[in-house]
Amino acid sequence: MNASQDHYFSGPVTVFRGRRLPETATPAGYAALIEAFDLNAPIPRTLSATSNRHIIKRDGDWHILTPRHAPEPTIQGHLTFALKYEGIDLALLLELFKKIGPQPLEAIVRSRPTGKYARKIWFLYEWLMGKTLDLADATQGSYVSLVDPDKQYAIAGTKVKRQRVRNNLPGSRKFCPMVFRSEALDAFRALDLAAKAQTTIDQVSNNVLSRTAAFLLLKDSKSSFAIENEKPPEARIQRWGRVIGEAGRNPTNLDELLRLQKIVIGDSRFVSLGLRTKGGFVGEHDRNTRMPIPDHISAKPEDLASLIEGMFEFEQGPVLELDPVVAAAMLAFGFVYVHPFGDGNGRIHRYLVHHILAKREFNPAGIIFPVSAAIQERIDDYVQVLESYSKRLLPCIDWTPTGEGNILVQNETADFYRFFDATPHAEFLYSCAQRTIEIDLPDETEFLKNFDRFSGGLDTMFEMANATKDLLFRFLHQNGGKLSKRAKSKEFTKLRPDEVRAVEALYGECFK
Repeated sequence: MNASQDHYFSGPVTVFRGRRLPETATPAGYAALIEAFDLNAPIPRTLSATSNRHIIKRDGDWHILTPRHAPEPTIQGHLTFALKYEGIDLALLLELFKKIGPQPLEAIVRSRPTGKYARKIWFLYEWLMGKTLDLADATQGSYVSLVDPDKQYAIAGTKVKRQRVRNNLPGSRKFCPMVFRSEALDAFRALDLAAKAQTTIDQVSNNVLSRTAAFLLLKDSKSSFAIENEKPPEARIQRWGRVIGEAGRNPTNLDELLRLQKIVIGDSRFVSLGLRTKGGFVGEHDRNTRMPIPDHISAKPEDLASLIEGMFEFEQGPVLELDPVVAAAMLAFGFVYVHPFGDGNGRIHRYLVHHILAKREFNPAGIIFPVSAAIQERIDDYVQVLESYSKRLLPCIDWTPTGEGNILVQNETADFYRFFDATPHAEFLYSCAQRTIEIDLPDETEFLKNFDRFSGGLDTMFEMANATKDLLFRFLHQNGGKLSKRAKSKEFTKLRPDEVRAVEALYGECFK
């Protein structure tokens, strides 16, 4: 294709690809490019259009701008608009570059050789396509950051002399999710949750701290299995809990992932360990035909090695510069979308959250936040976050069923897993971290301090074994601080009425 096809851009519409606009408006930026060139890539969560009214409006998944924002109806106009107002969408840009070829882009740069958006477009083409445009190196123009750090998360980056841009993309060509700045993320970052967690820890004794850590670790392990609707033996839960406790210590590589998969699966007689050699999907089968009904389609097996390698590079580089929670979301949700294993992906995905948070020292030393417990309590929100990309990805995948009830992907899809918008995932993960730090951590430390007061009070009344004190506490806890008739007539029949009243009063003082 060439620049002469700019006239394909449409005029005002009320519906775009099934999305109803809040008012009649003209698609702009990525929306216009998607429509003009029928791009097969996940549609952005938010699209832009310009109307005849001089009011900027955000309504649902549309950003309506004014006539003065309207770009020229050309490739250059809409590409510039996209980079200026909508940020960088690598998957869409790659599909566009494949469709239009190099000539229109060379013409854009030649028409504006020092323009910052022209140079950004130039760099992005060569970076994404792995091809060189027929252009001499730029010799003028100050260096410009590729990613606008006020719009999307970026790293410090390095200068690229050819286009005179600073490549501050938060990843490599093999794996580079993007996260937009948002009011929610700004608010979470302002809370300084890591400092809050440390303040809570500093106020408890080493004894309480070690017991808190053990409880939270076990809680997370149990919840991670529960999310997968599994009820494994206690020994397996504790074994996985010990693995979570080691998060952040070992480098992330294929051998480490394989070790984690083997531990999390346990009995592997009926599961193929290692990277998948066949297609994969998350979903159901038709009850009668056994046809797959996918909610999410995993990356093709032949793409797994490259995608996993990209994640390793991300973990060893950009993760060290990005906000820890944002980085954890980018890596962990990227992993679960790729779904490299036949089984164990979900638990390893949540392990990666712990790994990054521990590696970046977001959580206090020795403490693992029970993120899985927070996820389990908000499982519907978790599913919605996963679907925030899966539902937009699914229409872009051409697949056929196999005789085994599996799927076979027919088109090239690897880049859809390398480049995705992880903003909802980062916001969700931050909300889970907030809950664990502001509720779970202080609640558990407070409980243990109160329990120690209760146990110490019992010691002043009776000679009582720890197991008996634990049993007495459970009866009181289950019955709102009162000893039930059953407990008084069976397990604690030796307690006199005045002793029962004293024990209940002690419980009330310790657990108000």
